[in-house]
Amino acid sequence: MERTPRQSGVHGAHAARHGSAWADDRPAHVLIECGHGGENPLAVAGDPPAATDMAPIDDDVHDGDAIAVRAPGRACRLARAMGSTPITDHGRVALVHDFLLDLRGAERVLLELAGLFPQADIVTAVYDERGTEGRFADRRIVTSALQRLRPTAPTFRALLPFYPTAMEAIDLRPYDLVVSSSSAWAHGVLPHERAAHVCYCHNPFRYAWNEREATLAARGPLTRPILAGIMRRWRQWDATVAQRVDTYVANSEITRLRIERSYGRESQVIHPPVAVDRFAPGAVGEHYMTLSEVMAHKRLDVAVRAFTQLGLPLVVTGDGPDLRRLRGLAGPTVRFTGRVSDREVEELLRSARALVVTATEEFGIAAVEAQASGRPVIAHRSGGVLESVVDGETGVFYDADVPQSLIEAVQAFDPLAVSPERCVARAAEFGPQRFREEFAAVVDATIDRRASAGRAVAPRSSGRARGLARPVARARRP
Repeated sequence: MERTPRQSGVHGAHAARHGSAWADDRPAHVLIECGHGGENPLAVAGDPPAATDMAPIDDDVHDGDAIAVRAPGRACRLARAMGSTPITDHGRVALVHDFLLDLRGAERVLLELAGLFPQADIVTAVYDERGTEGRFADRRIVTSALQRLRPTAPTFRALLPFYPTAMEAIDLRPYDLVVSSSSAWAHGVLPHERAAHVCYCHNPFRYAWNEREATLAARGPLTRPILAGIMRRWRQWDATVAQRVDTYVANSEITRLRIERSYGRESQVIHPPVAVDRFAPGAVGEHYMTLSEVMAHKRLDVAVRAFTQLGLPLVVTGDGPDLRRLRGLAGPTVRFTGRVSDREVEELLRSARALVVTATEEFGIAAVEAQASGRPVIAHRSGGVLESVVDGETGVFYDADVPQSLIEAVQAFDPLAVSPERCVARAAEFGPQRFREEFAAVVDATIDRRASAGRAVAPRSSGRARGLARPVARARRP
């Protein structure tokens, strides 16, 4: 059946000023099509996209099974990128992100990727320019059909069952390199068979994997079976589409292990880039603080209960659906700021006695930001903080996921005895330059593997993915 193209939304200042200028001969608009070849029930007409600043792609890179990027030996190798040198020699590039509705750790990684690929289009399920503080307003943003529903950070979860289909429906045939930044469905896009696909994985889809049981336990008896069925489909879809990605990059060791366990795929760990130069030590006040999205799985209730019992000042920074419940648990020494600006975060961190991390973070960018501010971290002994915090030098860990364990750690630890210089030095190890060089090398290696094979190559596998009930159901787009 011939696939019928549909338009998707295009956003940003660039889109408002320019007409369409695709490098190939297809109709001048962004396409959405159904991943299984039929009509996409979600697709709706949208505005034509903006002209891209990308240089036209030579015709010969689109012929047959030809590799979509120039062969090894080109003048500029990604791995030679130094400082903020942009990468412009990989043809048309798509940076794919799950959703762009606010600014969290994953979105800051995307900003760094956007700097590395300055001419890339950004592809996402839904986009809110205000929620992302206009940080992506100068880029060409391609969205799914769900954009027409105008979801925001507080409301987008109502559409969770529809995002995988919507992402597969986005037409990525014009792109020669796809870089996905995924903690849910971004890695499930369908690139052209000629295109290389490198996924920077923040975490496998948590509602399908590591948070599945806890999420179901929090539901009532009526909704639990329905949600369990949806999650079962999510898990099957997630493990299936993971086999289409050429190369996975994990943001931490715990994510690497989850990728292997969930998808049966190998991955290399490259820690996220942290803008450590934004932060600096300052005068230390009396408060401790948390800095994260206010979600139940962040276990902020442990900190709220602990500091209420201790009678010590705690500043809970961030917003999210668990805020009302936490307010009900808090005593008079706990203050909630809601969402704050970057400048306010910088001031709160440099003046805090310590940052408190209660969740099992996949990496935990906030822990590095605290150390860049010269402040130590008090964290649950799990997840990515084990890779960034030096126990006894730049922070301390507590073991049990209960308030009493955190209370004992706070009472036994003197944050003022920690060297701010040692904290800053540790944070510097996670700066952007390291990320650029390491990620660029992975992209180069992926492209070279495809070039040496002459077409798409089989992804590296560490065994059968848990929960993968059938072979890959949907191939790359021809």
